[in-house]
Amino acid sequence: MKVETVRVDEMFGKEYAGTYAFQEISWGRRNRIIEKYVKYNRQTGEVIATDNTSIQAETMWASLRTQPDHKPITLEKLLCEDDNGLPIGLGELFSKTVNRLNGLSVQETKNC
Repeated sequence: MKVETVRVDEMFGKEYAGTYAFQEISWGRRNRIIEKYVKYNRQTGEVIATDNTSIQAETMWASLRTQPDHKPITLEKLLCEDDNGLPIGLGELFSKTVNRLNGLSVQETKNC
């Protein structure tokens, strides 16, 4: 499976500086993540609700293979909506990397 390394300087803060490696996840893992956060109408099969932020955060977490020794990235931090969460720019950088590795286009993540 494909692997991509991201080197982060202190631009997002000293705690995030370091090297991160992300790996492509399996088709099954990707679909389990999507199923967890998409609600369907039992009769029609139509999507009635999705949590795209959680889908993306779980996909990022599942793809993360290595990070600096002090482990600045956690699933909780990826999901956090307040000031304790990931800086926007860093989240976008990781998100683009993970989407590229896992073949998820922006349109696909919106239509999950």
